[in-house]
Amino acid sequence: MTTAVSLYVARDSSLHRLHPLTKVALATFCLVSGLVLPGLASAYVVFALLVLPLAAWGKIIKSLLPAAWRTVLPFAVSLFLIQGFLWTGGTPLLKVGPLSLKREGLLFATASTGRILLIVSTFLLLTLSTRPDALMIALTQRGVPKNIAYILLTTLQIVPRFQAKAATILDAQQARGLETKGNLWRRLKALLPLVQPLILGSLIDIEERAIALEARAFGRRGLKTNLLIIADSTAQLVIRWLLLAASLALLAIRLLGIL
Repeated sequence: MTTAVSLYVARDSSLHRLHPLTKVALATFCLVSGLVLPGLASAYVVFALLVLPLAAWGKIIKSLLPAAWRTVLPFAVSLFLIQGFLWTGGTPLLKVGPLSLKREGLLFATASTGRILLIVSTFLLLTLSTRPDALMIALTQRGVPKNIAYILLTTLQIVPRFQAKAATILDAQQARGLETKGNLWRRLKALLPLVQPLILGSLIDIEERAIALEARAFGRRGLKTNLLIIADSTAQLVIRWLLLAASLALLAIRLLGIL
Protein backbone atom coordinates (compact mmCIF):
# COMPACT_ATOMS: atom_id res chain seq x y z
CA MET A 1 0.00 0.00 0.00
CA THR A 2 1.56 3.29 -1.04
CA THR A 3 1.76 6.15 1.38
CA ALA A 4 -0.01 9.34 0.33
CA VAL A 5 1.88 12.56 -0.12
CA SER A 6 2.52 13.83 3.39
CA LEU A 7 5.17 14.94 5.84
CA TYR A 8 5.32 11.42 7.27
CA VAL A 9 8.83 9.98 7.68
CA ALA A 10 8.96 6.20 7.98
CA ARG A 11 11.11 5.07 10.91
CA ASP A 12 11.40 1.88 12.92
CA SER A 13 10.66 3.44 16.29
CA SER A 14 8.37 2.90 19.25
CA LEU A 15 6.76 6.30 18.62
CA HIS A 16 5.77 5.26 15.10
CA ARG A 17 4.27 2.03 16.41
CA LEU A 18 1.98 3.84 18.84
CA HIS A 19 -1.70 4.09 17.99
CA PRO A 20 -2.39 7.32 16.02
CA LEU A 21 -4.81 8.56 18.67
CA THR A 22 -2.15 8.06 21.37
CA LYS A 23 0.12 10.37 19.40
CA VAL A 24 -2.72 12.87 19.02
CA ALA A 25 -3.17 12.78 22.82
CA LEU A 26 0.59 13.30 23.34
CA ALA A 27 0.62 16.25 20.92
CA THR A 28 -2.46 17.76 22.59
CA PHE A 29 -0.87 17.50 26.04
CA CYS A 30 2.36 19.12 24.81
CA LEU A 31 0.41 21.93 23.17
CA VAL A 32 -1.87 22.61 26.13
CA SER A 33 1.01 22.47 28.62
CA GLY A 34 3.12 24.99 26.76
CA LEU A 35 0.28 27.42 26.08
CA VAL A 36 -1.42 27.23 29.48
CA LEU A 37 1.50 27.17 31.93
CA PRO A 38 2.52 30.68 33.00
CA GLY A 39 5.93 32.20 32.48
CA LEU A 40 7.97 33.61 29.64
CA ALA A 41 9.85 30.35 29.02
CA SER A 42 7.03 27.82 29.53
CA ALA A 43 6.67 27.06 25.81
CA TYR A 44 10.45 26.66 25.45
CA VAL A 45 10.57 24.35 28.49
CA VAL A 46 7.82 22.12 27.10
CA PHE A 47 9.56 22.10 23.72
CA ALA A 48 12.87 21.08 25.31
CA LEU A 49 11.53 18.58 27.86
CA LEU A 50 8.65 16.98 25.93
CA VAL A 51 8.73 17.62 22.18
CA LEU A 52 12.46 17.10 21.58
CA PRO A 53 12.71 13.87 23.63
CA LEU A 54 9.64 12.48 21.84
CA ALA A 55 11.18 13.42 18.48
CA ALA A 56 14.44 11.75 19.46
CA TRP A 57 12.49 8.67 20.59
CA GLY A 58 10.83 8.57 17.18
CA LYS A 59 14.14 9.14 15.33
CA ILE A 60 12.70 12.17 13.54
CA ILE A 61 14.58 14.96 15.29
CA LYS A 62 16.77 15.56 12.21
CA SER A 63 13.62 16.15 10.16
CA LEU A 64 11.74 18.12 12.81
CA LEU A 65 14.37 20.71 13.73
CA PRO A 66 15.16 22.04 10.21
CA ALA A 67 11.45 22.17 9.30
CA ALA A 68 10.60 23.99 12.54
CA TRP A 69 13.52 26.41 12.04
CA ARG A 70 12.47 27.32 8.48
CA THR A 71 8.88 27.90 9.57
CA VAL A 72 9.47 29.81 12.80
CA LEU A 73 12.38 32.04 11.71
CA PRO A 74 10.35 34.48 9.53
CA PHE A 75 7.78 34.91 12.32
CA ALA A 76 10.52 35.42 14.92
CA VAL A 77 12.34 38.07 12.88
CA SER A 78 9.15 40.04 12.18
CA LEU A 79 7.99 39.77 15.80
CA PHE A 80 11.26 41.03 17.27
CA LEU A 81 11.53 43.90 14.79
CA ILE A 82 7.89 45.04 14.93
CA GLN A 83 7.22 44.49 18.64
CA GLY A 84 10.69 45.55 19.72
CA PHE A 85 10.72 48.89 17.89
CA LEU A 86 7.01 49.74 17.70
CA TRP A 87 5.93 48.79 21.22
CA THR A 88 3.89 51.61 22.75
CA GLY A 89 5.60 53.05 25.82
CA GLY A 90 7.91 50.66 27.61
CA THR A 91 11.55 50.82 28.68
CA PRO A 92 13.97 51.84 25.90
CA LEU A 93 17.08 49.67 25.63
CA LEU A 94 18.61 50.91 22.38
CA LYS A 95 17.99 53.91 20.14
CA VAL A 96 18.18 53.54 16.35
CA GLY A 97 17.40 56.93 14.82
CA PRO A 98 13.83 57.93 15.72
CA LEU A 99 13.04 54.41 16.94
CA SER A 100 13.98 52.74 20.19
CA LEU A 101 14.11 49.08 21.13
CA LYS A 102 11.72 48.41 24.01
CA ARG A 103 12.27 45.81 26.73
CA GLU A 104 8.57 44.94 26.95
CA GLY A 105 8.37 44.45 23.20
CA LEU A 106 11.30 42.04 23.27
CA LEU A 107 9.73 40.06 26.11
CA PHE A 108 6.43 39.83 24.24
CA ALA A 109 8.24 38.75 21.05
CA THR A 110 10.20 36.12 22.98
CA ALA A 111 7.05 34.62 24.51
CA SER A 112 5.17 34.72 21.18
CA THR A 113 8.05 33.06 19.33
CA GLY A 114 8.10 30.29 21.93
CA ARG A 115 4.39 29.64 21.43
CA ILE A 116 4.77 29.56 17.65
CA LEU A 117 7.74 27.20 17.99
CA LEU A 118 5.72 24.90 20.23
CA ILE A 119 2.68 24.86 17.90
CA VAL A 120 4.79 24.19 14.80
CA SER A 121 7.00 21.54 16.43
CA THR A 122 4.01 19.74 17.96
CA PHE A 123 2.28 19.63 14.59
CA LEU A 124 5.48 18.33 12.99
CA LEU A 125 5.92 15.72 15.73
CA LEU A 126 2.47 14.34 14.94
CA THR A 127 2.69 14.50 11.14
CA LEU A 128 6.25 13.19 10.86
CA SER A 129 5.45 10.11 12.96
CA THR A 130 1.88 9.33 11.86
CA ARG A 131 0.66 8.02 8.53
CA PRO A 132 -2.31 10.17 7.43
CA ASP A 133 -4.31 7.15 6.25
CA ALA A 134 -3.73 5.42 9.61
CA LEU A 135 -4.98 8.50 11.45
CA MET A 136 -8.08 8.66 9.25
CA ILE A 137 -8.86 4.97 9.83
CA ALA A 138 -8.32 5.36 13.58
CA LEU A 139 -10.72 8.30 13.71
CA THR A 140 -13.44 6.56 11.69
CA GLN A 141 -13.11 3.46 13.87
CA ARG A 142 -13.86 5.67 16.90
CA GLY A 143 -17.05 6.98 15.34
CA VAL A 144 -15.78 10.20 13.71
CA PRO A 145 -17.76 10.84 10.48
CA LYS A 146 -15.82 9.97 7.33
CA ASN A 147 -16.22 13.49 5.93
CA ILE A 148 -14.63 15.12 8.99
CA ALA A 149 -11.84 12.53 9.08
CA TYR A 150 -11.13 13.18 5.41
CA ILE A 151 -10.99 16.95 6.00
CA LEU A 152 -8.40 16.37 8.74
CA LEU A 153 -6.44 14.08 6.43
CA THR A 154 -6.49 16.65 3.63
CA THR A 155 -5.35 19.38 6.03
CA LEU A 156 -2.31 17.31 6.99
CA GLN A 157 -1.49 16.71 3.32
CA ILE A 158 -2.12 20.17 1.87
CA VAL A 159 1.35 21.63 2.55
CA PRO A 160 3.43 18.72 1.16
CA ARG A 161 1.07 18.40 -1.83
CA PHE A 162 1.49 22.09 -2.65
CA GLN A 163 5.27 21.79 -2.21
CA ALA A 164 5.48 18.77 -4.52
CA LYS A 165 3.27 20.39 -7.17
CA ALA A 166 5.14 23.70 -6.96
CA ALA A 167 8.49 21.93 -7.38
CA THR A 168 7.18 20.08 -10.45
CA ILE A 169 5.87 23.32 -12.00
CA LEU A 170 9.12 25.13 -11.23
CA ASP A 171 11.18 22.41 -12.94
CA ALA A 172 8.87 22.43 -15.96
CA GLN A 173 8.99 26.22 -16.33
CA GLN A 174 12.76 26.31 -15.95
CA ALA A 175 13.03 23.62 -18.63
CA ARG A 176 11.07 25.98 -20.93
CA GLY A 177 13.58 28.78 -20.31
CA LEU A 178 11.86 30.71 -17.53
CA GLU A 179 14.39 32.60 -15.39
CA THR A 180 13.51 32.26 -11.71
CA LYS A 181 16.76 33.51 -10.22
CA GLY A 182 18.31 36.94 -10.11
CA ASN A 183 17.11 40.29 -8.79
CA LEU A 184 13.79 40.96 -7.12
CA TRP A 185 12.08 42.22 -10.28
CA ARG A 186 13.01 39.08 -12.25
CA ARG A 187 11.67 36.88 -9.47
CA LEU A 188 8.40 38.82 -9.34
CA LYS A 189 7.99 38.43 -13.12
CA ALA A 190 8.49 34.67 -12.76
CA LEU A 191 5.89 34.44 -9.99
CA LEU A 192 2.78 34.62 -12.22
CA PRO A 193 3.80 31.72 -14.53
CA LEU A 194 4.31 29.64 -11.39
CA VAL A 195 1.16 30.62 -9.48
CA GLN A 196 -1.32 30.17 -12.33
CA PRO A 197 -0.49 26.49 -13.03
CA LEU A 198 -0.34 25.82 -9.29
CA ILE A 199 -3.89 27.11 -8.70
CA LEU A 200 -5.34 25.44 -11.80
CA GLY A 201 -3.52 22.19 -11.05
CA SER A 202 -4.83 22.22 -7.49
CA LEU A 203 -8.42 22.66 -8.69
CA ILE A 204 -7.99 19.76 -11.14
CA ASP A 205 -6.43 17.68 -8.37
CA ILE A 206 -9.47 18.31 -6.14
CA GLU A 207 -11.82 17.12 -8.90
CA GLU A 208 -9.71 14.02 -9.57
CA ARG A 209 -9.63 13.13 -5.88
CA ALA A 210 -13.40 13.55 -5.61
CA ILE A 211 -13.88 11.16 -8.56
CA ALA A 212 -11.41 8.68 -7.04
CA LEU A 213 -13.25 8.77 -3.70
CA GLU A 214 -16.59 8.07 -5.33
CA ALA A 215 -15.04 5.24 -7.37
CA ARG A 216 -13.91 3.70 -4.06
CA ALA A 217 -17.41 4.01 -2.55
CA PHE A 218 -16.41 6.71 -0.06
CA GLY A 219 -20.02 7.79 0.41
CA ARG A 220 -21.35 4.27 0.85
CA ARG A 221 -23.07 3.61 4.16
CA GLY A 222 -22.35 0.65 6.36
CA LEU A 223 -19.26 -1.16 7.65
CA LYS A 224 -16.10 -1.11 5.54
CA THR A 225 -12.92 -3.15 5.61
CA ASN A 226 -9.43 -1.65 5.58
CA LEU A 227 -6.16 -3.02 4.26
CA LEU A 228 -4.30 -1.26 7.07
CA ILE A 229 -4.62 -2.92 10.48
CA ILE A 230 -3.99 -0.57 13.42
CA ALA A 231 -2.87 -2.23 16.63
CA ASP A 232 -4.17 -0.87 19.92
CA SER A 233 -3.89 -1.92 23.56
CA THR A 234 -5.54 -1.29 26.91
CA ALA A 235 -2.39 0.41 28.19
CA GLN A 236 -2.47 2.94 25.36
CA LEU A 237 -6.16 3.54 25.92
CA VAL A 238 -5.47 4.32 29.60
CA ILE A 239 -2.57 6.61 28.64
CA ARG A 240 -4.80 8.51 26.20
CA TRP A 241 -7.45 9.12 28.83
CA LEU A 242 -4.82 10.21 31.37
CA LEU A 243 -3.28 12.67 28.90
CA LEU A 244 -6.72 14.02 28.03
CA ALA A 245 -7.62 14.39 31.71
CA ALA A 246 -4.32 16.17 32.42
CA SER A 247 -4.89 18.57 29.50
CA LEU A 248 -8.42 19.38 30.68
CA ALA A 249 -7.16 19.85 34.25
CA LEU A 250 -4.53 22.35 33.09
CA LEU A 251 -7.14 24.27 31.11
CA ALA A 252 -9.52 24.32 34.08
CA ILE A 253 -6.79 25.50 36.46
CA ARG A 254 -5.87 28.30 34.08
CA LEU A 255 -9.48 29.38 33.54
CA LEU A 256 -10.07 29.42 37.30
CA GLY A 257 -7.04 31.70 37.70
CA ILE A 258 -5.07 29.30 39.90
CA LEU A 259 -2.02 29.49 37.61
